Amino acid sequence: MAIWGRDYFDSIFEEMSREIREMERMFDRLMRSARALPPGTAVTEGPYYYGFSITVGPDGKPIIKEFGNVRPSALGQLTVGAREPLIETVVDDKENVVKIAAEMPGVTKEDINITASEDRVTISAERGNKKYYTEVPLPVAVDPNSAEATYNNGILEVKLKAKEPVKSKGIQIKVK
Repeated sequence: MAIWGRDYFDSIFEEMSREIREMERMFDRLMRSARALPPGTAVTEGPYYYGFSITVGPDGKPIIKEFGNVRPSALGQLTVGAREPLIETVVDDKENVVKIAAEMPGVTKEDINITASEDRVTISAERGNKKYYTEVPLPVAVDPNSAEATYNNGILEVKLKAKEPVKSKGIQIKVK
């Protein structure tokens, strides 16, 4: 009585083939929806990017941030626009600053536009087919006049001073 007979593997390969065909259909629907163009029309935009990062917030809860240039719309279709760069925001309570790092390869520092208010930083850049845009809500009020920015190897770093001293929102935990 062999468990590993031909029938066993045939059923596995048949199921895998069904799943692969379904994935191909899903990808075709995704691409048609993302393009939103009539069949046979040439696509001049792209490539398409989508991703997410997961970090743990100060309260211990996960924070999920999306990035890329493909977004779901209210109608369930995908819209393609400027890429939203991968962003990381850190509040440094020792230096009393908010630091923002944005991944934006393919542009130069002359292509980057940054505006800041007390509660938000807007970043945009465009060079050729590389277009970036994001609005970063800030976790604490900042002095927009204190903003400093550097760009090196595709990474934009923005540093802003907090208006009031930043207090750590944690307690010391003793390790046993």
